[in-house]
Amino acid sequence: MFSSRNILIPTRHGEALIDFLLASFRGTVQYGLPLEIGDTVQIVEKSNDSRSLLINLFIFCPKGIFPSSYIHLKNAHIKNKGQFETVIPVEDSVITEMTSTLRDWGAMWKQLYVKNEGDLFHRLWHVMNEILDLRRQVLVGHLTHDRMRDVKQHITARLDWGNEQLGLDLVPRREFSMVDPDEISVTELYRLMEHRHRKKETSTPASTHHLFVHVKSLMSANLGEELEVFFHIYDGRENRPLSERFFVRLNKSGLPKSPEKTERQCTLFVDLGSSDLRKDVYIVVHIIRIGRMGAGEKKNQCNVQYRRPFGCAVVSIADLLTADSKDDHLLKVYACNTESEWYQIHENIIRKANSRYNLSGSNTGLAVALQLLHGDIEQLRREYMVLFTRGVSITRKLGFSDVIMPGEMRNDLYITLEKGEFEKGGKSVARNVEITVYVLDVDGQILKGHVAAGSGEPSVDEYHSLVLYHNNSPRWGEQLKLPIPVDMFRGSHVRFEFRHCSSKCEWGGEYPLFIQERLSGHIFSKLSHILIYYCEENTSLADCARYLKLPFSKANLPSNNQTLKGTKESFWITSFLCSTKLTQNGDMLDLLKWRAHPERINDSLSKLKEIDGSEIVKFLQDTLDTLFGILDESSQRYGLKVFDSLVHIINLLQDSKFQHFKPVMDTYIESHFAGALSYRDLIKVLKWYVDRIVDAEHQDHIQQVLKASEYIFKYIIQSRRLYSLATGGQNEEEFRVCIHELFMSIRFFLSQENKGTTPVAQTQAVFLRTFPAIYGELLKIFTVREVAGFVRETLGSLPTTVHPDCPLEAVKLQCIAKTVESQLYINPESRCILLPVVLRVLQAHMQEQRDLVMCAQILSSMLSLIKKEENVELIVESLLDVLLRTILEISNRPQPTGTSMRLQFQDVTGEFVACLLALLRQMSDKHYQKLLQAFSSKDNLRDFLLHIFTVFRILIRPEMFPKDWTVMRLVTNNVIITTVLYLSDALRKNFLNDKFDYKVWDSYFYLSVIFINQPCLQLESFSPSKRKKILEKYGDMRVMMGCEIFSMWQNLGEHKLNFIPAMIGPFLEVTLVPQPDLRNVMIPIFHDMMDWEQRRSGNFKQVEAKLIDKLDSLMSEGKGDETYRELFNSILLKKIERETWRESGISLIATVTRLMERLLDYRDCMKLGEVDGKKIGCTVSLLNFYKTELNKEEMYIRYIHKLYDLHLKAQNYTEASYTLLLYDELLEWSDRPLREFLNYPMQSEWQRKEYLHLTIIQNFDRGKCWENGIILCRELADQYESYYDYRNLSKMRMMEASLYDKIMDQQRLEPEFFRVGFYGKKFPFFLRNKEFVCRGHDYERLEAFQQRMLNEFPHAIAMQHVNQPDQTIYQADAQYLQIYAVTPIPDSQDVLQRDGVPDNIKSFYKFNHIWRFRYDRPFHKGTKDKENEFKSLWVERTTLTLIQSLPGISRWFEVEKRELVEVSPLENAIEVIENKNLQLRTLITQCQSRQMQNINPLTMCLNGVIDAAVNGGLARYQEAFFVKDYIMNHPEDGEKIGRLRELMFEQAHILEYGLAVHEKFVPQDMRPLHKKLVDQFHLMKSSLGIQEFPAYVRASPVHFTNGSPRTCRNSVPSIISPDGGRGVARRSPLSYPAVNRYSSSSLSSQASNEVSNITGQSESSDEVFNMQPSPSTSSLSSNHSASPNVTSSAPSSARGSPQMAEKHKHSRENACLSPRERPVSAIFPNPLDPAQVSTHIHLLAPSSWSLDSVKEGMPNSSDSGGRLLCPPVPPRPPYSVPPFTPSPTECQSASLVSNSPVLSGSYSSGISSLSRCSVSEASGTELPTGDHPPHQLPPPTTLPNSVSSSSDEPIRRENKTPPPYSVYERNNPRRPVPLPYSLSIPPQMDPPALPPKPHQLRTGSMKLDGTADPRVPRPKPLPRKVSQL
Repeated sequence: MFSSRNILIPTRHGEALIDFLLASFRGTVQYGLPLEIGDTVQIVEKSNDSRSLLINLFIFCPKGIFPSSYIHLKNAHIKNKGQFETVIPVEDSVITEMTSTLRDWGAMWKQLYVKNEGDLFHRLWHVMNEILDLRRQVLVGHLTHDRMRDVKQHITARLDWGNEQLGLDLVPRREFSMVDPDEISVTELYRLMEHRHRKKETSTPASTHHLFVHVKSLMSANLGEELEVFFHIYDGRENRPLSERFFVRLNKSGLPKSPEKTERQCTLFVDLGSSDLRKDVYIVVHIIRIGRMGAGEKKNQCNVQYRRPFGCAVVSIADLLTADSKDDHLLKVYACNTESEWYQIHENIIRKANSRYNLSGSNTGLAVALQLLHGDIEQLRREYMVLFTRGVSITRKLGFSDVIMPGEMRNDLYITLEKGEFEKGGKSVARNVEITVYVLDVDGQILKGHVAAGSGEPSVDEYHSLVLYHNNSPRWGEQLKLPIPVDMFRGSHVRFEFRHCSSKCEWGGEYPLFIQERLSGHIFSKLSHILIYYCEENTSLADCARYLKLPFSKANLPSNNQTLKGTKESFWITSFLCSTKLTQNGDMLDLLKWRAHPERINDSLSKLKEIDGSEIVKFLQDTLDTLFGILDESSQRYGLKVFDSLVHIINLLQDSKFQHFKPVMDTYIESHFAGALSYRDLIKVLKWYVDRIVDAEHQDHIQQVLKASEYIFKYIIQSRRLYSLATGGQNEEEFRVCIHELFMSIRFFLSQENKGTTPVAQTQAVFLRTFPAIYGELLKIFTVREVAGFVRETLGSLPTTVHPDCPLEAVKLQCIAKTVESQLYINPESRCILLPVVLRVLQAHMQEQRDLVMCAQILSSMLSLIKKEENVELIVESLLDVLLRTILEISNRPQPTGTSMRLQFQDVTGEFVACLLALLRQMSDKHYQKLLQAFSSKDNLRDFLLHIFTVFRILIRPEMFPKDWTVMRLVTNNVIITTVLYLSDALRKNFLNDKFDYKVWDSYFYLSVIFINQPCLQLESFSPSKRKKILEKYGDMRVMMGCEIFSMWQNLGEHKLNFIPAMIGPFLEVTLVPQPDLRNVMIPIFHDMMDWEQRRSGNFKQVEAKLIDKLDSLMSEGKGDETYRELFNSILLKKIERETWRESGISLIATVTRLMERLLDYRDCMKLGEVDGKKIGCTVSLLNFYKTELNKEEMYIRYIHKLYDLHLKAQNYTEASYTLLLYDELLEWSDRPLREFLNYPMQSEWQRKEYLHLTIIQNFDRGKCWENGIILCRELADQYESYYDYRNLSKMRMMEASLYDKIMDQQRLEPEFFRVGFYGKKFPFFLRNKEFVCRGHDYERLEAFQQRMLNEFPHAIAMQHVNQPDQTIYQADAQYLQIYAVTPIPDSQDVLQRDGVPDNIKSFYKFNHIWRFRYDRPFHKGTKDKENEFKSLWVERTTLTLIQSLPGISRWFEVEKRELVEVSPLENAIEVIENKNLQLRTLITQCQSRQMQNINPLTMCLNGVIDAAVNGGLARYQEAFFVKDYIMNHPEDGEKIGRLRELMFEQAHILEYGLAVHEKFVPQDMRPLHKKLVDQFHLMKSSLGIQEFPAYVRASPVHFTNGSPRTCRNSVPSIISPDGGRGVARRSPLSYPAVNRYSSSSLSSQASNEVSNITGQSESSDEVFNMQPSPSTSSLSSNHSASPNVTSSAPSSARGSPQMAEKHKHSRENACLSPRERPVSAIFPNPLDPAQVSTHIHLLAPSSWSLDSVKEGMPNSSDSGGRLLCPPVPPRPPYSVPPFTPSPTECQSASLVSNSPVLSGSYSSGISSLSRCSVSEASGTELPTGDHPPHQLPPPTTLPNSVSSSSDEPIRRENKTPPPYSVYERNNPRRPVPLPYSLSIPPQMDPPALPPKPHQLRTGSMKLDGTADPRVPRPKPLPRKVSQL
């Protein structure tokens, strides 16, 4: 249904037979043409076989066959034959628009569902279905004309609604059909667009309002009787009711008595005017009870019920304007204190006279629904159909509405019972008077159903008033409505009967009555004093003749009246007649009956002006007949008064209340007027008035006459036509002479010059306002030329002298406007006569910038009428220049602030623009030639061109037209480009060579550039159907303008240099437009610019600089794409092939191309929603490109702050600090002033640097990088101290102290590091085929990191191996991610090796300023020994070196260098045992110093090592490396074998001491496990053959005063280190007396006590550690040594070669494990740089390893038996080993500590506990390069792997923020992030020249040892421009 594909073929004569698909056809048959429903095809040939297939044959279109039953035939017209032809079906234009619109909506409607805009999705769906239903009705063609019009109006309204909701264009329409912009003038198009825009945006406030009332219930505790509720609207200002009463009956429960009849519960108070919606207009409710006389009386016997007062409620109608109309209102009901005040209780409530009323009950309230509705009654019937369908009563106003419509029928008599005066009549108390009202006809019969108490209830025969208790002067105030028909009105009368009511069921016997009768159609209206007559006792009132003869009022009372009992008793009523047929006005009756009383004519005519207008318009035709009848009979006597009366009536119809009666008068003139001789008298009197104007002192009456001149001329012309018709055209010449004389008098008084606002000037203005209305009447008798002559002479007689304060000028312009819009001006004959006058007035006003709104309307109307070649030249000559100046003037004015003024301002501008466009579109080549030749000098032509180019730029502004006025914008652009093509020729002829004018050419180029860049011309952003329509009608105007730019550029010659580099940016913006043809035309201009710049300067630096500067801003706006980058590169490279400056040109093109790559990547990344690594990495790449390659300091600083903002948003506070340091480094501690830049105010350089320091310190604090913040605090403190700013110095020192406290007190999480490889061409340029190391988030492990990366790159494929990819992967059109964990290699060794440094401090140096990372991969080389796989287990070690250390300005950096080495099985074994020993030392130390909150880590580590050793772990090493065959075959490994043996003995010694410490702190429930460990330890010693430890293990301790014995530095035998000059003995970490052997409970209580003495702890282990026991001993066995949470970064199929046996797969699986899960600060890797492989190792044990319990000065302490109290742990002596090739990679275990190939307890050798422990995990150290002896063995990393998941829950780090990427490209040299001076010790080298520092320059990376990295050269500093920042 919504497909838009067209398959079209033109046929002869522009006609075609086309078909529309009724159903989709798949085209699966041979030669089948697949089609979708709604497609359009053209029949070429029809098959005659049974298949009935149709063939489509056309070279440009698809061709094929399809079933004829699938299509519907239509005729069509073809437009624009050719490639872009359009087929328009021969059908109603509304149908065509519906079809195309629904197709466009179809695609957008589906997108609404995708975007989850459910509300609009469903609403649009219903509207589309509604339009389809209406479309079917129109296609059927069975609708009447009126119904068809309504349906089309409904369709277009729905189409406009949908277009507005979907943001589509506004469609200009006329009579429901789309308008072709080429077929109407631009001004008319603008008016249509503006009208639809205004209709869409502004709603006309309704002048008529209605009040809906729905009575729900009355809530009261005192009910029990029926109630009558009366509503009416009351004017509190005039104290009178405005409406009839609405009457509702309630039952005894307070609910409506007839709930099924909704019309009796609801009403609509209609025809309220806007003046009625004010605070002092109220809704008044009176409630009457029906029952006993007294509310508390018992029920009487006769059951007589009376109407008695109950209560009153009042609510202001203004409250409904603000209240929620859906809520019910509960009105409080009040009762009057005395019944005599009942008539004014509502007034007392309004005045808040609280003493006169009170609440009728605490819970009494009337529940009603009140709602104000707006609009006319017919509109309400359409909008609230349900309301009128279910029934609602109409309650009218008492009088006529604000607007009286002709034909409105109404005849209502309202009577209000006001008051009465009665005597006691012999009674002791006052009477209870009740009135009964009847209406009787002329025969005295009661009219049935002609008395109404109010709307809502049906009328009744009689009405009973309410009874006021014991009141002889009652005041009722009750209103009755007597709807008596007009034909029954004459002769009818009203009878009032009075009676006394008793509570004892006694009726009064007196029947007073009052008779009111209609006298000759006249009814009294004022308050009337009615006489009361008493009837005799048995007198019947059936004979009305008896009382009709009596006088009814006191005024008519004769002197002697026997019937009247007493004059003291009386009754007052008020009556009001609202009738369109009857009147209460006696003067009106006298005028209409003038023939009956001729003597009263003069008085009647004089009193006509005093009669109410509603009375006159009711009898308009009768009144006019009366006036012209009097004129015909007595013109000499009454002519002037009749004329004045006629003027009064005509002006009466100008009132808005009676303006709808103008058609009534028009009909009277055309059909009923018969005064054939009246024209003479009318002309005579009118001329008499005009002649008196100049001399008259009072002009008011004359102005009233001139206001009525339109209808006076209508009467004159109609009278003359009647006379001519009757007489055959007699006295024609006399009539013409009279008219000419009349106009001569008019021209005379118009020619009077007046200064200021004089009465004559006001009279002239009055005439000019009505003068254009006379044209049409004059044309009925005079020719067009004659009337045009009258008008020209009349307008020409106006004074030419203009006074600024004279209102006549504005009125003159209004008269011109009406003239141009009149039928007279539409005629071409008269237009030629009137045009000069109009142009002269317009030109004068526009030159002085006066009354521009009116000028725009006149000009718009003029230009909408002119045709090609008609009067165009005259208009161009008169108005073109002044029109341009006017547009410039009003466009440069500041827009007004008020909404109405702003709209008026925009209207004026738009009108003038439309006029200019209309005029230019009418101009032909001939007109342009004459225009350009008319300029007398080059300066005038230059000014004209500058003006018109500037105006065109104004027209192109986006704010010129509303957003959805695409049709208007396209017409504007078409006119502009047509005009520019004409004017460019004048530019070439007049302003080139020696007459070159830069300003004109610059304005031309500037206009062309902004023309091409208009949003409305970017066809790529439009839907296919819209783009196709624009191309068919206008083509691609961008290409046309681009070709014109290129042509004009080529004509410039050497003048091109004037536009270099100014036009580089604009032309670059043009080339970024995604139009291939435009780019091909414009890009070569850059080659031309480079060539001319090379000629002038010998280089093209300016071109390069401008290109680079503009590219950034333009591409950040979304312009440009990858296609443009390739096209730019290819076109320019081809252009410069033969240039002498080819090399430098290639360099420039390459630089710009690379910048484009980065800018495109940056823009693509910035489109993403959340901050992720891609955004940060791309910003870093672009930042470094500006710094290193382009040297653009300002752009560099801008991107520093963009990167800083990204880091803050991602909560990367450490990276944000490093980023801001880049800017901080460019500044000095100087007082140089800096300008305002970015968010920085104007300030000195010192102040900005101070602010930056404080901000960086704050972010370092938030990122827990306190050490860096301390150094900045010191630098800032030095500055404060130098300025003696001690207050800030104090604050800074306190801040520094707080950072120290945080280092010691707060915990820092140790991050994981991951290597990420991005392979494939689909990655952004800054990532493509590169590898990075990323610093993970807190708690982030490998699996979480990998998932995050896959989320950031959803199309990427995760590689399942860790091998380097081949070229196939590099060149693939896909994305491949390779991720695995790596181990950091810290550079800083001093702190990590220093004794006594807390782990809180060491943790910073372990994971900060890291350049190198390591990854180990185990594999088997040679034949694998199935009995002992460690004989062939090698390790491939990969070391990655980054271009910048982590952390830095990004969370990841690119790998600069990759080194690969292999570690032999022996070296691997040495690393495993050495690292495990270090891990054991660390845990024992933490346990002794109470750093461990739980002893479980030590327990698990001891269990893992001892259990694995018992099961053959160390024995496997012995079998592998200590056998004779291995020693003989590897003589070079002798020293390494010795080293392995020493480490095995050392491990046993450490285990023995560790068990002693463990016995001290182990909880009671874990004692069995401890006993098991002790037993297994004995088995381990036995398996190793250890009887007693070697001498170097039993070295004597050195005792210190603090009780911590240390081994002497020189106590190690020198034989261990043959290279004595380099070997340095180290302290023994565990020096205490050894014991040879002891029993199964060898660590006795005595040993435990000794350990207790060592640690100085006396409390129990449970109290110290609060340790949790393991669930079982088996949980710590070797069978459970591997963590169940282990995961691998590579699949098993890709892990290692050759293949391992199945039982070894556990070890192999751990080769690519996720990062270690370990306690913070427990262990740390300490691998060595591959460059250090050939050196000896020198390791210093931490000072905390003084675990001996012996006293100071006692080298060997023993008990009485001579045995040592505690076994000593042997020190690790220095050693030397032969050279070897280390492995650069280390496999990471996911168990708690292990980082080496780990074999589970199931492995036969059982050495899972002997996995390598990273030295950096244990001691966190790596020696500097210069401190290592030759042949150093790199100590790898390991963690304890025999951890059960049930005994120790590993620490998890959560994924918080994504990682950033590398700062530099792969091939860049390493560029460390420069830091402030205070972050490092100044190096002993000359500082670079830029940027200068007040102190010595800081080093390139944040190293606390103060030495610059000699490996990396310092990056070239930027040229200083900071003073301008």
